[in-house]
Amino acid sequence: MSCQQFISNLDGLNNGKDFPKDLLKILYNSIKNEKLEWAVEEEELRKSLSELVEEQCEGGSKRVARVTDSSNPFIAIPILLNAVTYKHGVLTRKSHADMDGKRTPRGRRGWKKFYAVLKGMILYLQKDEYKPDSDISEVDLKNAVRIHHALATHATDYSKRPNVLKLKTSDWRVFLLQAPSEEEMMSWIFRINLVAALFSAPAFPAAIGSMKNFCRPILPSSSTRLNQEEQLLSHESKLKQTSLELEEHRKNQPSVDPKSRDWEEYRLKEHYLTYEKTRYETYISLLQAKIRAETDDLEKIEASVIGGLILDGSLAGRECHLRKTQSSPSISQSHPGQNGRTSGCAVPGQGS
Repeated sequence: MSCQQFISNLDGLNNGKDFPKDLLKILYNSIKNEKLEWAVEEEELRKSLSELVEEQCEGGSKRVARVTDSSNPFIAIPILLNAVTYKHGVLTRKSHADMDGKRTPRGRRGWKKFYAVLKGMILYLQKDEYKPDSDISEVDLKNAVRIHHALATHATDYSKRPNVLKLKTSDWRVFLLQAPSEEEMMSWIFRINLVAALFSAPAFPAAIGSMKNFCRPILPSSSTRLNQEEQLLSHESKLKQTSLELEEHRKNQPSVDPKSRDWEEYRLKEHYLTYEKTRYETYISLLQAKIRAETDDLEKIEASVIGGLILDGSLAGRECHLRKTQSSPSISQSHPGQNGRTSGCAVPGQGS
């Protein structure tokens, strides 16, 4: 964009006033002459992985490395040490939409069977059966799917196969995942959504462009620093903001003209706001259910939620008898809150 467009984009953003034009011209030219780089502290780059490891829970039995490098933190898959495993089992995947919701080309839409592992905030799709002590291969990383700010629902509009869930990611990719049974499908939906609800960090403001087009906010892939109660308040605040924005948006509907740019922008924003409203409603319901359960045993919370909640039409509102499985090591994931407290989610593992 030109310098004048850059200045115009910032009109009235200095507490209702304009920034000094000379200052903005200097800023514009500095960015133009030397591109912005991802902020990386040299001290952190010098640290070894062992120094970057943070305690995962009070007992110290689980740890996660916060690795900072020069790659783009919004698309790079992080390196995890001893990341907690929330669920593993067989899933058959079909790519339905690529980034930004663009339909996946026909040649890449085929169904492929994987051994899925929900580890931290990443769903690894492996060709070989899950082994807790095995390293993650390059192929596993290639097929990995981030689930921060994601939403899993029952794919009720897909009738060609049974027990199919739809996973929509933060960058609006869409995957269809077939589970071996209805019980497993509902369990995957619950666990993916709960992990996303507990650990997705608050969104950043959307980018500002010279064309004034609608842009989605930036959704960071890092884990939230908020504790469980603060995370719930954050989601509730976001839901209220989204609901008000959707209500205001619908009051200003342009004339219906499928070929009009205004109508397309209106349609895109309404679709986004409606989806976000559903996502935050789901996150809030799950966090409230976890708090009410007064336990960190995910299997107990899962049985309660699947038996009593309907998440976006994904879960049947009836009692679901989940198969009891042997407990895996604690997979709680805690984050320090502003008041020094931590929140966790200790979950017994469940295979398929």
